[in-house]
Amino acid sequence: MVKQDFFLNLIRKSLSLGYKDYLAGTITETNEGEYVFQYDEQYMKDHHNDFITFTMPVTNKPYTDKRLFPFFEGLIPEGWLLDIASENWKINRNDRMGLLLACCQNCIGAVSVELIPELDGE
Repeated sequence: MVKQDFFLNLIRKSLSLGYKDYLAGTITETNEGEYVFQYDEQYMKDHHNDFITFTMPVTNKPYTDKRLFPFFEGLIPEGWLLDIASENWKINRNDRMGLLLACCQNCIGAVSVELIPELDGE
């Protein structure tokens, strides 16, 4: 239980990433402001050649960065469309994970994102 509570304190937001009709992996923003993308184990076994972007080939090692990965950043709208999304959903323009979730649950193309519910202590 202590380990789980510690883990929950490190995570700010976590989203599942769908690619085509499959769970491809998860992207997480930690409280330290770091972004982590990890391919799903089953996806790695079944779709080892179906990477989501050339810059992130399928691997069992997590990708980490201090900024949201360019591929995901590119899914978020810009300009006047970003203004509309930010104002209508009351999301700060700097909340990149919030914007990714709000704008990309059913975006054009093969990629979708969905919020991973917080663990409830079970």
